[in-house]
Amino acid sequence: MAKAKASEGNVRQKNKSLIFNAAKKEFVTYGFKGASIKRIAERANIARANIHYYFQDKTDLYQQLLSNIIEVWNRDYDTLNADQEPKAALSSYIRAKVMHSKNDPDSSRIFASELIHGAPVLEEYLNTDFREWLQSKVAVIEAWIEQGQIDQLNPHHLLFLIWSSTQHYADFNVQVVAALNKEEMNDEDFEEVVSSLTQIILKGCGIN
Repeated sequence: MAKAKASEGNVRQKNKSLIFNAAKKEFVTYGFKGASIKRIAERANIARANIHYYFQDKTDLYQQLLSNIIEVWNRDYDTLNADQEPKAALSSYIRAKVMHSKNDPDSSRIFASELIHGAPVLEEYLNTDFREWLQSKVAVIEAWIEQGQIDQLNPHHLLFLIWSSTQHYADFNVQVVAALNKEEMNDEDFEEVVSSLTQIILKGCGIN
């Protein structure tokens, strides 16, 4: 019985992952209003009925996709912790954010689009869990300031700067590659982004 439940859980996780990946492409291409469950099923190469087995409708899929994006960010890209020195912590955070723009740009674009449109789905999250998470990061930065490890600055604006500068390479990639006279960015380009942003931000914080 336990093995059967585990197997069922693995199938569910695999199918939802396929659907989420297909939905990312669909929502990035057509936006929420233009997105189609039929096309998502075709992109995932699964029956449309399978999508409705896991999701009530397009709105439910979109809401769960956004929740999944945030869950992944909080799990895999949240490296700002008080148990590290600011140079190491900020450097790791900047790298993680840049690599997220490189490896999963569609998630960043969907999140940005949701905010641009007034965050109708994420409004409650922004006013609850997000605020709590953000305050925990602000507290880390304030502790560094009080200990004299970084210059006096506004923690919120430091975080806004990191988010905007790193996510720019996902959200505005078309502009970036045009400016760099490239068809696409390669691994070396992203390493240069990490190096440049880390240098600029650390120096702005007074870290040598």
